[in-house]
Amino acid sequence: MNSRNLPLFEQFSRKKLFDSPTPIQRLDRLERELETKVRIYVKRDDLMGLGGGGNKLRKLEFLLGDAISQGADTFITIGGLQSNHARLSAAAAAHTGMSCELVLTQVVPRDDEAYRRNGNVLLDEILGAKIHLLAGTENALDFAADRAKVLKREGRRSYLVGSGGSSPAGCLGYANCAVEILEQQREIEGGFTQIIAPNGSSGTHAGLAAGFASVGINPEKISSYAVLNPGKETQFSTHELAKATLALLAPTKSIDLDAIRVSDDQLGDGYGIPTSAMLEAVRTMARTQGLLLDPVYTGKAFAGVLAAVRSGAYKPGEAILFLMTGGLPGLFAYQPAFEEAS
Repeated sequence: MNSRNLPLFEQFSRKKLFDSPTPIQRLDRLERELETKVRIYVKRDDLMGLGGGGNKLRKLEFLLGDAISQGADTFITIGGLQSNHARLSAAAAAHTGMSCELVLTQVVPRDDEAYRRNGNVLLDEILGAKIHLLAGTENALDFAADRAKVLKREGRRSYLVGSGGSSPAGCLGYANCAVEILEQQREIEGGFTQIIAPNGSSGTHAGLAAGFASVGINPEKISSYAVLNPGKETQFSTHELAKATLALLAPTKSIDLDAIRVSDDQLGDGYGIPTSAMLEAVRTMARTQGLLLDPVYTGKAFAGVLAAVRSGAYKPGEAILFLMTGGLPGLFAYQPAFEEAS
């Protein structure tokens, strides 16, 4: 069954932005490099073609669908300077024929030219978004709300989305992905022991958890690595968002806090700040499989996967699935970090 047509999701407005399902691939050369009997797979959510690809398109299908249903002509969202969500919002808005305004804050302590001018922020401009750049101490959401009021006085209708597109409506994209994974794992002997993802604004993990809970599967099967906030804070925000998303899908069902498994072992000094484990994970994936992780999300989360496999956290023969969420343009913004570590 194609997860795009499940009755569970037909009640929600949606704008198609990519072809699904995204493929699942086995990392056989990495397994040999690690000398492990654990089967390691990746789900290639980086392969969505629009705007350079990435997992935010799953959320944007439902967010743009909602915006269109409300008659919006301008899509406004917020994020850090190198936000993947901002880039893909600009691309999705352009694809839909909607104006896009991005309120970007300088939340990462980097001021080199590559970070300020390359990567996602370069693509934002190419994609035609209007960029409002704020200091890290300013409230981006308040600025965006004020900007929406200005546009309203001009006769325009805005649709405002918070960081990462991680609202209950946006999380429907990963609830849908959860069902997609359940369909695909029929081809995997024994299914997946664990599904692992990066966790920034909590929407990916929350959506997966809500999707599993909606069809009666324990969300403990999913775990994530926090890349934005400490583990307990991330667990709580993920749980709250998962509950709100599940209320849209299956109001009679629930999710326990303990079912939301989050580790901050790879957070390092904070969001967007490189770690030696991240740099090693990016190079290991590239040099064994030819696949490119990003330095903010998948690089840190996959460093956690490598550490877990090396420590014997999974049994020989078990299969684990890593959600490769994209963010490739961020590599170009972090050129100095890789150069310094070489």
